[in-house]
Amino acid sequence: MSRINDIFYSLQGEGRNTGRAAIFVRFSGCNLKCPFCDTQFASYELLSGDDILSRISQHPSRFVVLTGGEPSLQVDRALVDLLHANGYELAMETNGTHPIVEGIDWITCSPKGHTVIKKCNELKCIFEESTAAPDDHGIIADYRYLQPCDVQDAQRNANTVERCFQYILEHPEWRLSLQTHKLVGFK
Repeated sequence: MSRINDIFYSLQGEGRNTGRAAIFVRFSGCNLKCPFCDTQFASYELLSGDDILSRISQHPSRFVVLTGGEPSLQVDRALVDLLHANGYELAMETNGTHPIVEGIDWITCSPKGHTVIKKCNELKCIFEESTAAPDDHGIIADYRYLQPCDVQDAQRNANTVERCFQYILEHPEWRLSLQTHKLVGFK
């Protein structure tokens, strides 16, 4: 049984898969307390793998994003195998502090704290107002993104975006990732 905060259908709003139709399975609970986290951990349902499969099968996409919170604390091999056996491609968004179960098709790591993973498909570092340089924690990645942190203050956000933009111009190994779902107003 997994603690599931929400299952919803939308477009991926960040990183390499931006704009792709996706079913989001948002797990409740995390080992960190990031101030900008957008998940409410107090509410969740306990769902089995079959329950999750039943809910996601209501949507036409075959791309599932396992997110949270920190999904690596709950996603196990049985769930991965069940979803793969039913034709789903799996992506996971993780903070990198916990090992990832084998079989995830696409790993996005937004490193925080002491990371244990060393390689991912997509590295997404949060660029905050005070960031001098992103800390990639030595993680090897196919794609490297900087994402300006949304602090719910238009002027501070504009300053952070400008600094992030300039940083990428000076360090072109990074790409800009914006939270397009927030920009256009969808979940």
